[in-house]
Amino acid sequence: MHHSDAPATREISVADKGAGPYGIAAGPDGALWLTFAHSGRIARLTLDGELTEYPLDSSECRPTVITPGPDGALWFTRSQDHRIGRVTADGETESFPVPTPGSGPFGITAGPDGAVWFTEMNTDRIGRITCKGEITEFVLPHTGAYPAAITAGPDGALWFTLNQANAIGRITVHGDIVIHPLPTPGAAPVGITSDGAALWFAEIAAGQIGRISVDGGIKEFPLPDRTAKPHAIVAASTGDCWFTEWGANRIGHITDSGEIAEYSLPSPSSEPHGITIGSDGALWVALETGGVARLEP
Repeated sequence: MHHSDAPATREISVADKGAGPYGIAAGPDGALWLTFAHSGRIARLTLDGELTEYPLDSSECRPTVITPGPDGALWFTRSQDHRIGRVTADGETESFPVPTPGSGPFGITAGPDGAVWFTEMNTDRIGRITCKGEITEFVLPHTGAYPAAITAGPDGALWFTLNQANAIGRITVHGDIVIHPLPTPGAAPVGITSDGAALWFAEIAAGQIGRISVDGGIKEFPLPDRTAKPHAIVAASTGDCWFTEWGANRIGHITDSGEIAEYSLPSPSSEPHGITIGSDGALWVALETGGVARLEP
């Protein structure tokens, strides 16, 4: 349903169309941190709209997803040159090559073990990197699975989407892996988040939001528009998630009972990708066409 009592939304222009804001995360410094996928930069945006850009050592490295690390820095994937990047709160950057060539790292999250965990889209592996840059890789039991997003679960394990294997995976910090197939064929899950009790994920090809409990029970909730292409998802609290509809230029909200509300973004075709909760409690969304949207929930 489309609500008339839509949350107050404002849009901040942060880059020209060529930069491609993609990932967004709230940093330990209270600012928002963004990846500019097309221009190879990391940007820092304060709550009052002040922007600082940090160029990486390669404009072609395609920084993708970004997350606060356990060490007070931000960690991000460089999907084009197969490295994991790190940027400190004052903008110092470094990077670490993933051992398996052509890995295509994409999703990344702080783990419960003081390390950072990431997915390798191209090589069917889950990676773990320590704050010193030491990388361990765990091979998935599927080939061509295309692991995408990853998040720390409420059970002390890591949970991730398998975009092409049509499943949700779970890996313990010791590397034990369980795969949970999705009921809907060809759903192509991408984003995943923990609400503190269960995991919620976005099925980009099926136009559904899914919920998986830590024991593997799955529920799927169809969106009103099955072509909306839900992409990234973030939990505000238990049973309270927000997601981007990349194909429909909207932000969606879902509750535990599966009640869905949707809100249109101010600019047409702004290609919403990453979404996070800011230190101000508002929702912040990266728009690939060059902006950031802020929604007051």
